[in-house]
Parts: sequence; C-alpha cells; structure tokens
Amino acid sequence: MDARHAPQEIRQVVLDAFAHLGLDSAQLEDMRETVIVRDGTYYGRSYRAGEFFAMWMISVKLLQFYGPEGEMLGTVNLGREAAASANLQAA
Repeated sequence: MDARHAPQEIRQVVLDAFAHLGLDSAQLEDMRETVIVRDGTYYGRSYRAGEFFAMWMISVKLLQFYGPEGEMLGTVNLGREAAASANLQAA
C-alpha cells in the first residue's frame, strides 16, 4: 500500500483486524464507519464494531485500534508496505 489508500482497502484491513480480535460475522456486518472532518479538512475515518474502535488518520498514515475500555491495542503504519496485513504492531 502506498500513501494513496482507498477507503475500501482500509475498511478491509479494519474488518480483518476486528475478526482477528474475535468479533463475529454479525458484529462485523454492523460495523459503523464515520468520516472525520476537523477545521473543515478531511482528517480520516473511524470504525466501530462490537466494543472495538479504530481510527484512520490520513495525514500521518496511521490506523489505530482500541479495545472495549478505550485502551490502545495497536497501530498499523500505512506508510510501510508491510501494513497491507492486518497484523497489529504493539503500541
């Protein structure tokens, strides 16, 4: 993946990671995606499924995952080719 990620690519990475974290197919189908705008500028997207949350910050090319208590579970650096997988790097 390069710096120009398509939303559907990121959505799939998030779905794969959420499945890896143990969410079932019904929870994955109910995933909510929200566009984030800050100061009138497109900032990124957030994803919520079950009790898990992820946020894609476009300007810094990061995808962060959070658990049920708001704890950070890991980060995927989208600026690296290795980020094509849904493996979470320790925060």
